[in-house]
Amino acid sequence: MPITAAADRPDTRPVDPITLEIIRQLLQAIPDEVETDLTRTAFSPLIYEYKDYAVGMVDAEGRLITQSRGGIPIFLANVLGLAVLDGIALYGRNGIKPGDVIITNHAGTLGQHLNNVVMYAPVTDPKNRSRIIAFMAILAHWTDVGGRYVGSSASNDTTELFQEGIQFRSVKLRNAGEPVPEIYRMIQYNTRFPEMVLGDVEAQLAGCLKGAALFEDIAAKFGAGVVLDAISTMWAQSEAVARQAVRSIPDGEYKAASFLDDDGIDLDRRIECPVTVRVEGERFVVDFSEISEQVRGPFNSGRYGGGITAARIAFKYLTTPGELTNEGSFAPLEVILPDGKFLSASDTAPMARYSTPISTVVDTIIRAMATAVPDRVAGGHHASMGSHRFQGISPHTGRLFSHLDTAHGGWGGSQGRDGSGPFKTLAHGDTLDVPVEVQEALYPLQVDYFGFRADSCGAGKFRGGVGLDKAYTIQHAVKLTLTFERHGCPPWGLLGGADGMPGYVEIQRKGDEPKKYLKATDIPLGAGDRVFIHTGGGGGYGDPLERDPELVAADVRKGFVTHAAALEDYGVVLDAGFNIDVAKTNARRGAAK
Repeated sequence: MPITAAADRPDTRPVDPITLEIIRQLLQAIPDEVETDLTRTAFSPLIYEYKDYAVGMVDAEGRLITQSRGGIPIFLANVLGLAVLDGIALYGRNGIKPGDVIITNHAGTLGQHLNNVVMYAPVTDPKNRSRIIAFMAILAHWTDVGGRYVGSSASNDTTELFQEGIQFRSVKLRNAGEPVPEIYRMIQYNTRFPEMVLGDVEAQLAGCLKGAALFEDIAAKFGAGVVLDAISTMWAQSEAVARQAVRSIPDGEYKAASFLDDDGIDLDRRIECPVTVRVEGERFVVDFSEISEQVRGPFNSGRYGGGITAARIAFKYLTTPGELTNEGSFAPLEVILPDGKFLSASDTAPMARYSTPISTVVDTIIRAMATAVPDRVAGGHHASMGSHRFQGISPHTGRLFSHLDTAHGGWGGSQGRDGSGPFKTLAHGDTLDVPVEVQEALYPLQVDYFGFRADSCGAGKFRGGVGLDKAYTIQHAVKLTLTFERHGCPPWGLLGGADGMPGYVEIQRKGDEPKKYLKATDIPLGAGDRVFIHTGGGGGYGDPLERDPELVAADVRKGFVTHAAALEDYGVVLDAGFNIDVAKTNARRGAAK
């Protein structure tokens, strides 16, 4: 029985406020509940610990209805809706049936690396099972989808997408409720970790089916028409709030620039990222016309996975960060992005590290708005994916393993508050590290220490957030791949604040001095070798000499700032017991001004 779209509906009818709020909360509860199930049933730590997923619902036209509150922000460009629209374009509306489940990781659609696979299932009108009213969709990072390197996306030197894994462009995993064995076999024989990946596939599938059933229960209770009217009203309300936020920004043209160190191949060529933002009434225009062209290495992204994603994250940060996300949230946003840029690369460009530049681009858009809305912006954050992946043969199981983790670092200080963190990047939100206990239990690694990186935070009236130091001792032969960024363009301070320290990695082989690394692929390491991860801190906000000396003393006590930095950066004189010498502090600060 084919499904047809719930298109060409009459104008939205009013929904009484009580019913509207009940439906709003019920719809939000679905992806939140499914997300919880996903983390409980997934096989990969990237999903159950790291939260590398997006769970949400879109309407029959691919417009975002609601998204879970635990996934990562880098999927805000409605990658779920893009996947659905590609399926509709390929199959036609009559080619999608109740019980169908479709998957896609097509880079030309999603603009991301191939590990990110969207799975979705149709939601039908309980009174007319041939009529689609929505889709339940889940994106999950599959641990490995083939390609040159273990982990597929763990590469700094691929030069075309075909080196990075297999593509599934909108193919049916289930057809009218029945599994499609051929697709399962393709998945099984195109990953180095079939048990883990197929386990995650089943967790993803269960979430899609459960979410679709829960949505249909709501439609059965209230009627599909009332639910769709409520969704339209939700979009209109979110749009109104976003437009009001844009109107509160002074009209004008605002600019900022940054750069990434390199693309992993052309090491002497920076990836330039100048950004212009124009605010005109209710319009918020982000112009990427001057950014670098597509690069040879795997730091490209497609239009929606790159430029649109970055613009949406920054826009949400600046306008309605406390509001739930749906299609209406981004109505005032316009993006100018010519084809062929590193944020709008071709369908076959290498994209293994597509997400690495996104946080810097978001940071740059926010920086551009510092003079327009100083109360809404923060100094630069560490912005480095800081990816470090260990892979090898487990001495306990004799099987291949791959362990990926990324950096927690400092975020920028802002008006009235110190920088937060250590957190992952703005593109990750508050996703977690894989716990030390899990790492040591699953992999031949020993975590020797894990603590705050003193003086990594940029000085300011409100200092930046603090980075971390982490040390591993290797227990058995492994290979290590690293991707650290923003060394040449450290996290900037604003309005007199100092820059934060950038991150890097040191490797110390037995008997040798430590050697510094930023990007490297498959470095062989042996038992007893050590790896030191140093993550970046956030930029400061405001003049450091205006910081309350008591706060400086507290930072020294906590290990965030050293005695030397308290004196040099803040002009605060402390004795060995962390007590402030008020007279000497006043004299030093007076002399410094």
